[in-house]
Amino acid sequence: MSKPIALSLGELLWDMLPSGKRAGGAPVNFSYHATKNGADGYAISAVGEDALGDELIDALHQSGVKSIVQRNAWPTSTVEVSLKNGIPEYTIVKNVAWDHLLYTRQLIDAVSKADAVCFGTLGLRSQESHDTIIELLKHTAPGTLKFFDVNLRGDHYSKELIHEMLTYATVFKINDAELLLLQDMFGIRGTSNEEACDWFLHQFHLDYVILTAGSEFSTIFSRTGESSTIPTPHVTVVDTVGAGDCFSGTFTINILKGASLREAHRAAVNAAAFVCTQNGAWPEYPEVMPDFLAESGYSDDEK
Repeated sequence: MSKPIALSLGELLWDMLPSGKRAGGAPVNFSYHATKNGADGYAISAVGEDALGDELIDALHQSGVKSIVQRNAWPTSTVEVSLKNGIPEYTIVKNVAWDHLLYTRQLIDAVSKADAVCFGTLGLRSQESHDTIIELLKHTAPGTLKFFDVNLRGDHYSKELIHEMLTYATVFKINDAELLLLQDMFGIRGTSNEEACDWFLHQFHLDYVILTAGSEFSTIFSRTGESSTIPTPHVTVVDTVGAGDCFSGTFTINILKGASLREAHRAAVNAAAFVCTQNGAWPEYPEVMPDFLAESGYSDDEK
């Protein structure tokens, strides 16, 4: 059986952490963890014609993530990351290489072969990359899992952009803080978490809505009416950079490989917990992933 193809569209950058720079960007983090879970993971982005761009492409190759990375005259993206109690805060530079992604036949061909495509608001903040990514999403094959992680950063989003992207998505991932903002934005304030997620599920004809609540829990709602809630396991947190993207990539590939909603959710929670115990968004996976849920006393009988 061939591996599923998981492709990401958007930002590729250096996270400038207190401990030094690390390759990252939410979409490519998704592709990294999709790869680690048995997919052919591809990153589509752009870097500058500079030393940081050379290093970023080398880092991608070493990670095992395949890529289609354009080079242009704009600078390679860097993001200043500060950690407060292990939680990252970002300062994102504007007008960088991935803001100028060109629409090409090579990208169309790649997207048309993908089993899953991941995208978020940040990668579409410029008109040029917005237009390219929207056109590429129109070339996905029927049945492609289109994973929209809203991933709100600074002022790089709007209601209009989120609404537009939801019309292309089949999976919508959001955290509890983002959900509060969107309840107000979309005029559904006063609804419960479940009611709000159900509203998005049906309003935009989605297959899944994923709600994460940091160290508390995550819930996945399905269009079939099935849902799954799992508490977040307690681990010693080193940093949380990339944990949400790990959740996304792991869930997606497990669903594509035929896992049940509960099985895919459990795998995603466990892998994300592992990432929280490591430095950076691209840790090496152990030969056998620890069962952090079991170690926290969780049983699948707890629904």
